[in-house]
Amino acid sequence: MFRYVHTNIVARDSAKLIEFYKTVLHCKSIGETRDLRGAWLDKLTSLAQAHIVGEHLCLPGYEADLPTLEIFSYNPAENGRPPQINQCGLAHLAFEVDDVEEILRRILAAGGGQIGELVRAEYADGKNAVFVYATDPEGNILELQSWS
Repeated sequence: MFRYVHTNIVARDSAKLIEFYKTVLHCKSIGETRDLRGAWLDKLTSLAQAHIVGEHLCLPGYEADLPTLEIFSYNPAENGRPPQINQCGLAHLAFEVDDVEEILRRILAAGGGQIGELVRAEYADGKNAVFVYATDPEGNILELQSWS
């Protein structure tokens, strides 16, 4: 077997970020919460006395329990530099939505942010799209897109 399973976000406050993804971006709980610690986790992470809490959320548009967005908080936590749209590595999570402007309003109202401007683009094949980059309350970059 070979399949994609999940993407992990390490949060400063996993409970708050989980609620944001459930409320604003329609992710659903699949009942898989985590409160992990022990020698096996220390070996896996190379962290002494690691402690992870969080939950797996089913991404919108999927009926089963995969793929998920795994949102964890670590103790101890390490704060890195803020994500940038052109930073090497994973850049953003993209969500196709019916109304980009409405979801952007919800993101901003829930403590998220906006990067750049909302744009409308017409492709050579006649398709039209609306795009905007936003951030969740912890600064992780999101792309919202709508196609017609």
